[in-house]
Amino acid sequence: MDIIKYDVYRGPNIGIYINVNDKYVLVPMGFAESKAEKLAGYLKAEYMYLSIANTRLLGALAVMNNKGILLPKTAYQNEYDTLKKQTDLEVGVLDSKYTALGNVICANDKGAVVSPWLSKEDVSTIKDVLGVEVIQKRIAGFNQTGAVMVANNSGAVIHPEADEEDMKKFSNVLGVKIEHCTVNNGIPYVSSGILANNNCIVVGTMTSGPEIMMMTRAFLN
Repeated sequence: MDIIKYDVYRGPNIGIYINVNDKYVLVPMGFAESKAEKLAGYLKAEYMYLSIANTRLLGALAVMNNKGILLPKTAYQNEYDTLKKQTDLEVGVLDSKYTALGNVICANDKGAVVSPWLSKEDVSTIKDVLGVEVIQKRIAGFNQTGAVMVANNSGAVIHPEADEEDMKKFSNVLGVKIEHCTVNNGIPYVSSGILANNNCIVVGTMTSGPEIMMMTRAFLN
């Protein structure tokens, strides 16, 4: 598995605009086809154009693993229908006032760590759509668990101030080893600059050598 640097809209915040699993790379409408093809090649998946809530923020607003995808209640019916028709994913809608789902849910194919802000009904929907065990816990004092942790099925990276005891709990739920990390030269909100499936890790262009070493320990060893 490689770790590759990439940019989106001439910036390093690739995780805000793009969402990935092992089969699909969801890219915003109007995204350059040549860039989408290159990205899909790195991630060994097929790219698909989509909007969510009529925006380009596919990574920030949705959460996807290899079983399903969760959309916010602000998503449009045609966006839901497109995913239903063009993918084999379970498509669900989380009826929560917290619509930036990528910021409040971190999930792989085994488990999910989700924000304490979400309700019991939300947790039940997450379990059903993504097919995972769920734990609710803050990370390093943040309720935005999806913003400060990224996981695939072989590893995870987390906010540098995350508690070691919490990390053991998360490790048990996700079934992977977890390492402290930043991205894009010191940003602790790791999901803003990382795309991770089980084929490749793509990071923002400002990511430093030491940060790539931390990711290598998490995802590749």
